[in-house]
Amino acid sequence: MSRAYDTFETLRQQNAVLRETVALNSGIQLAAWFNKHDTVTVKSNHHTLSLYVADGYESYHKTASGWKNGGGPDRFCLMPEQSESSWDIRDDLSFVHLYCTDEHLRGIGEQIWDKSPASIALDEKTFASDPKIAMLYRQFLLGCDWQQAANQLTLSTASTLLLTHLIQHYSSVQWKLPIVTGGLSPFVLKTVVEYIDSHLSQPLTLAELAAVASLSEYHFARMFRQSMKMAPHQYVMHQRMEKAKALVQFTHQPLTDIAIACGFSSASHFSNRFKATTGRTPSQLRAAKM
Repeated sequence: MSRAYDTFETLRQQNAVLRETVALNSGIQLAAWFNKHDTVTVKSNHHTLSLYVADGYESYHKTASGWKNGGGPDRFCLMPEQSESSWDIRDDLSFVHLYCTDEHLRGIGEQIWDKSPASIALDEKTFASDPKIAMLYRQFLLGCDWQQAANQLTLSTASTLLLTHLIQHYSSVQWKLPIVTGGLSPFVLKTVVEYIDSHLSQPLTLAELAAVASLSEYHFARMFRQSMKMAPHQYVMHQRMEKAKALVQFTHQPLTDIAIACGFSSASHFSNRFKATTGRTPSQLRAAKM
């Protein structure tokens, strides 16, 4: 369910340029921004995790002792719910925001640790460095088209991993991750794989697949990886491509119909992903079979 996030709405009223945004099924929202020559003050009804993607060296944060900078690519800022911060953006800044609520954090706590405190307070961070956060943003969030249904599983997986990391390292609880050993039972694995194969045209999410297995997202993802030697989002994309290759080579279906059948709402995105996987576009592969 989508909701209004204060920081998102505040930036839309400033000089910031919204490059892309998507609301996930969980209610978490992602937004990619560019800003320059702007002053912004935000006080939010939510948590914001920000990663500087490019530039940002002339971004200043207001402190008790004056304006301080320290931004740059892969620096992150964490602005907890109800915190107020003021920013002076004096030159180019490209950044990505993840907006979530305390309810989202508590949901992760229930799924992974089977604990549900009244709240999970996050630490405020400015111009901080964390290779794990940078990797998750760049590998999962910046490397795919947010508007494609086929990528929803990747986006939902990344958001879960990011929130889990925040709870572990930047919260009032800092719980250690439980150890998961062993994979899915043969019956559960067969059920999940059959479900995936029959729903490849749909925007599958981690929560949906975990529900099929009657497990939390955390335990499902790790047990699935144990069984299949790849993450759920990697397996789903592999199956999409295998189905696409078969339809391209052995049927006369229009390529647009094949794209939709394999979960891609854009023929161009399907073609780009197909070429990245096979080395040829769908049209080139079909022509080679004739």
